[in-house]
Amino acid sequence: MPSPSALFSHRSLFLTLLLLLGCGFLATSLLSYYASRGAIRDGIINTELPLTSDTVYSEIQKDLVRPVQISAMMAQDTFMRDWVLAGEHNPERMTRYLNEVMASQGTWTSFFVSDRTLTYYQAKGVLKQVKPDAWRDAWYFRLRASPEPYQTNVDLDMANHDSLTVFINHRVLDYQQRFIGAVGVGLSVASVVKLIDDYERRFQRSILFTDAQGKVVLTGSEGSLHGLRAGQQLADSAEWQELLARMPTPTAGSHEYTDSDGHSHFLNVRQLPELDWYLLVDKRESDALDRIRQSLYLNLAICAMITLVVLSLLNAMVKRHQDNTAALATLDSLTGLPNRRSFDLLAAQALTEAQRDNAPLVALLIDLDHFKVLNDTHGHLAGDEVLRQFANVLQSSLRQSDILCRWGGEEFIVLLREAEGRQAIEVAEKIRRRTEQLIFSYADKPLRLTVSIGLSGLQPDDTLHSLLTRADHALYRAKQGGRNRVCSETPGTLHD
Repeated sequence: MPSPSALFSHRSLFLTLLLLLGCGFLATSLLSYYASRGAIRDGIINTELPLTSDTVYSEIQKDLVRPVQISAMMAQDTFMRDWVLAGEHNPERMTRYLNEVMASQGTWTSFFVSDRTLTYYQAKGVLKQVKPDAWRDAWYFRLRASPEPYQTNVDLDMANHDSLTVFINHRVLDYQQRFIGAVGVGLSVASVVKLIDDYERRFQRSILFTDAQGKVVLTGSEGSLHGLRAGQQLADSAEWQELLARMPTPTAGSHEYTDSDGHSHFLNVRQLPELDWYLLVDKRESDALDRIRQSLYLNLAICAMITLVVLSLLNAMVKRHQDNTAALATLDSLTGLPNRRSFDLLAAQALTEAQRDNAPLVALLIDLDHFKVLNDTHGHLAGDEVLRQFANVLQSSLRQSDILCRWGGEEFIVLLREAEGRQAIEVAEKIRRRTEQLIFSYADKPLRLTVSIGLSGLQPDDTLHSLLTRADHALYRAKQGGRNRVCSETPGTLHD
């Protein structure tokens, strides 16, 4: 059994290795995580979000900016201006023109408002007369007073059952650059919202459009990031407060901010000069880092498994080393039999049990005859081989319960448990006969040997020393009597 100091050393070794491996793996994983995190953040801010904005802007040019070009083309159309300047005769011609524009360009609606008659012409016919005091017509009078060539607004389309529509309203000037009316087209907000939903799904970003004052113009069908809807201000949401404190109105470029829940966000803002809108593309940092965070957890799990495997293998090696060390300490390296140290422990236990149970116990002291002559004649290697073969003879002649050890040199000792005097002598004689009859071999040379055996039985008040001393006396008599014999000093069974 390992000593307490050995166990403590063993435990300290494992704790130290566990600490070193754990710290090493943890430091490597965290360094890798933070390096990857920094690279991903830099990629999102400087590449990914701007690229997404560029892509969305390109899509917007096809889907939203194109109507600006259509309305500009209509405003420059000579038919439009000549028809107005000629007195707006035959309104069906204007209606047919607007209908052709709507059909060929795929717009939701098309219209013209004459400044001379304040008549609202639509693809389906004359819709109404615009009035300065009507809230529906405020856009027209705002455009007439504006120096800008066009304006955009999201409004209800009276011609299409008050459907929410994105209107592109363009000023129409005569050949002397005097204002003569407003022309334009409209896109269904539902179709634009569908486009935004498609962008958000494809790019895995939150997308919204605002005007220059931070008013939300368009969002997806579920609303924009942080729950804002069209018509609200960015400042209406507490999530934007930290960013708006630094950027009161939309500013083109890349930005970072933290919402009220403590989540970090990356934001790219791009101006759409054709619409005088701002495109905001937002990505939450935790969403972007989910994969790398999962990789960190996976790496840590793998590192933990590797650490456990390494420690298990190390534990097995240490245990094997301890077992080998224990075996070397208790077994004879030449014969594989227990040595004197091991015998002392086994014999003390056997002696205690025999005295407690009043059971017989017999000691055999065995010595190979003329072994020194064999070593001198054939060499020590031959002697070693003979000892190994003789150990096999002893093991095959004894029971599992008997105790056998190499006492030293060519001497061996046996303790026979539960063996009476006559039975013990029979075992000793069996060993003697087998040794005498066996032809030992070394380097194909036959070798013959005999043994002398001294026998002594356990007596009341015996100690291990007194028991073995009587066996040694019996062995001495066997040697003096001519060797190759068994002598006993067990009272009543003396035998030579």
